[in-house]
Amino acid sequence: MKHTTRRDFLKSSMAAGLALGLPRIIIGGEQPSKDTEPSDTVRLAVVGMGATTAVGGVGGRGHQLIPRLREVPGARIVALCDVDQSFLDREAKPFKDRGQEVATYHDLRRVLDDKNIDAVVVATPNHWHALATVWACQAGKDVYVEKPFCYNIWEGRQMVAAARKYGRMVQVGTQNRSSPVLRQAFDYLRSGELGPIRFAHCLVYRPRDGIGKVATPTPVPATVDYDLWCGPVPKGPLMRKQLHYEWHWFWATGNGEMGNNGIHVIDLCRWVLGQNQPPPRAMSIGGRFAFDDGGQTANTQIALLDYQPASIICEIRNVRAGTSKDAIGKFRNLNGSAGLVIDCEGGYFAGEVPTGAIFDTQGKKIKDIADDGSSERLETLHLSNFVAAVRSRKAGDLAAGALEGHLSAACCHMANISYRLGKQSAPEAIGESIQANRELSDAFERCREYLRENGVDLSATPAVLGPWVTYDPKRERFVKGFSRQANGLSQRDYRRPFVVPKIA
Repeated sequence: MKHTTRRDFLKSSMAAGLALGLPRIIIGGEQPSKDTEPSDTVRLAVVGMGATTAVGGVGGRGHQLIPRLREVPGARIVALCDVDQSFLDREAKPFKDRGQEVATYHDLRRVLDDKNIDAVVVATPNHWHALATVWACQAGKDVYVEKPFCYNIWEGRQMVAAARKYGRMVQVGTQNRSSPVLRQAFDYLRSGELGPIRFAHCLVYRPRDGIGKVATPTPVPATVDYDLWCGPVPKGPLMRKQLHYEWHWFWATGNGEMGNNGIHVIDLCRWVLGQNQPPPRAMSIGGRFAFDDGGQTANTQIALLDYQPASIICEIRNVRAGTSKDAIGKFRNLNGSAGLVIDCEGGYFAGEVPTGAIFDTQGKKIKDIADDGSSERLETLHLSNFVAAVRSRKAGDLAAGALEGHLSAACCHMANISYRLGKQSAPEAIGESIQANRELSDAFERCREYLRENGVDLSATPAVLGPWVTYDPKRERFVKGFSRQANGLSQRDYRRPFVVPKIA
């Protein structure tokens, strides 16, 4: 795979209106034909279309990104890649209907061999993120990779190193980083008008259903190349009802709701706190309650990321037995799937991302952080920011570069590692162990009440209390208690030839 660059892209392209690194968006513009496109057009391949009908899914990530990419000036989709032929046919048809040429591939390696491709958009399951990104960097292609940036901490470091070594633009799909509304809100909070930030609290209150159980292997769809789907992970029997989407809830391929949606709000909290390394330590409380299914990851989880002087608390809730929206609980009147509270000495910001308001310590609204219309086009803004950086060849132009993706993903991985190393404990024992932290104790008691209202008694079905795991950012290793087990969960063995190369 030959290393290529496009350093002769027009450096001034899209410079106007880039005060925040965000180009002007032209919605609904048709892509030019190959014969008439400008010489600085960024030619993209989308890898991983996603299932649009999978139970519990949200419509297939690659499928969602394709129309947003078509809105980005100066970008053209020239290739699609998926291991499922039915997904390829589904996504290629609209291009054919418009009379637009698009190549189709089953194997990512053939995408990387294609000299007509400048950058790849990786929307695969999590276990493919690192290998796809590193291979693409080695092939001289820039990368937009979906969240979470990496499947584990070690992979994240290799991805960052690959971007630097091969001089590639690598952006992670945490699109709220391109929100001018949140930038305004966070600048206000950091200005000191409300005093120092005390803590950051993020909520993912998203009802889900269980995935059921299977006693015998489920047949893999005939349209799928299962060997390529598995890639780096062992090629075992499919022990769940559906191949697609449910991989999120199994440790071999996914990172649970913490890595699926928790990553968005944790990334925002780290952004507003200005933290540029993983937390020195983390711990987690949680469990998989009520579903009685084959899933492995927590559907209810509280993580404490012990940044100093202000820590991050993330609450995950997927269980809702009742039909009322409030059955999943509230915190400071927030019950949305992406809530954020930044608590300062003199007040706080609260909102359902990316909008919100500023309140005083008594809960009286001081000012609104109103949506300027950008929330409806955040994905296009974020993708446009990536394309602009591909042109400028300046990694500093990226709103969410490789290092940012790695650090936020590391927060999620540390929380999950604590959970996986924990043991079931009586609620009284959990309460006693965390009583020194008022905010964490409050989060646990509210969680206990929320579960009780949804038919789960922690006295009968205990939660898992995870240990503190301590991370040394200089050595990039866990240290102190449980370090051997934690470091073991930060890497994996790979199935050849799908081995993530060591670069860092």
